[in-house]
Amino acid sequence: MGKSELKAMANRTKAKGLQKLRWYCQMCEKQCRDENGFKCHCSSESHQRQMAVFGQAPDRAVERFSGEFLEAFLALLRHGHRGSRVATTVVYNELVADRRHVHMNSTRWATLTDFVQFLGRQGLTKVEHTPKGWFIAYIDREQATKAGLKRKRVECEELVIARQIERAQKSMAKDNGDLGKSEDECSGSGEADQERQEQQHEDAKEINKATGKVAIALRRAAPATPEVKPEMKFGLDEEEEATNNKGRDAGKARDTRRSAIDDLMEEEKAKERSNRKDYWLCPGIVVKVMSRSLAEKGHHYYKHKGLVRRVIDRYVGEIEMLESKHVVRVDQDELETVVPRIGGLVRIVNGAYRGSNARLLSVDTERFSARLLVEKGLYDGRILEAVEYEDICKVA
Repeated sequence: MGKSELKAMANRTKAKGLQKLRWYCQMCEKQCRDENGFKCHCSSESHQRQMAVFGQAPDRAVERFSGEFLEAFLALLRHGHRGSRVATTVVYNELVADRRHVHMNSTRWATLTDFVQFLGRQGLTKVEHTPKGWFIAYIDREQATKAGLKRKRVECEELVIARQIERAQKSMAKDNGDLGKSEDECSGSGEADQERQEQQHEDAKEINKATGKVAIALRRAAPATPEVKPEMKFGLDEEEEATNNKGRDAGKARDTRRSAIDDLMEEEKAKERSNRKDYWLCPGIVVKVMSRSLAEKGHHYYKHKGLVRRVIDRYVGEIEMLESKHVVRVDQDELETVVPRIGGLVRIVNGAYRGSNARLLSVDTERFSARLLVEKGLYDGRILEAVEYEDICKVA
């Protein structure tokens, strides 16, 4: 084994462990071993490109790193320390043991204390400050939701049973009252018969009165149907006839406009159904490699960009990495589309306008969608609203 091979092996052994945080570049995801290496990296062309991308939308990059750090921290806390109270430093040390984790200095939290207080304010964990430091406990919202649903179901069942018991008691009381009344009637009391007859007479009066009121109300509520004379019906003057014709023409125009819009929407839906495929790779676009298997094999391709040179069997692409110029084969499930800067050229890789080139006009970071202007082809000049990031990709 030569001296160069021994040196390369020693460098790989050193690179396996954790290095100093101040010599780590989160944008490039590259760890340097000393100050000189970090200085050389900062002056490299790849780092300058990444910083140019960061300069276009710094808040978006910081929010993305913050979201990834928060998701990884909560996942580790949920799976490793569920239902237990643990020191924050213990969870953080387990998180940073992975050398490919998102470093805190790239997030919006300057210190671990700020991050813990954020978790407490958002209600994600129970936070407690002790002389030994910050302690947290994961709040299992899923279990609490299930317990709440179970409690509501039990309460509903108890309420239904109580209502059934109440109705049964009322029914029994009514039956007992009717039985007592029948026994009194059988006693042959003349006064009771007279009172009953008087009561029936009064009830009949009230029913007749109510029936008369209902009839009057119905007559008042019925729409009046005026008698139309023959000369009024057929002898319309010219002004009224012109007004009626104008109204009919306007109604026809609205119906025509509505039918045209409906036809256009149906056409768009048909194009969407026919052009929506489960494969989207095509030559000439720039993609980001998200294959962790390549990273585990020692290749520094993870989260790096490459150019699609060829597509094999629709789902596998030959990717030429932009930095190293190496060619690798990656499945499309391990690739992501790349969104360029505003004004850049993109290709619509899926959906109704699949295969068309367009100019990026604006992006909506909250809905992860873009506004495009189609260039060339059958739909030249058409503006597309709310096109998802996954349906567009940067053109090399």
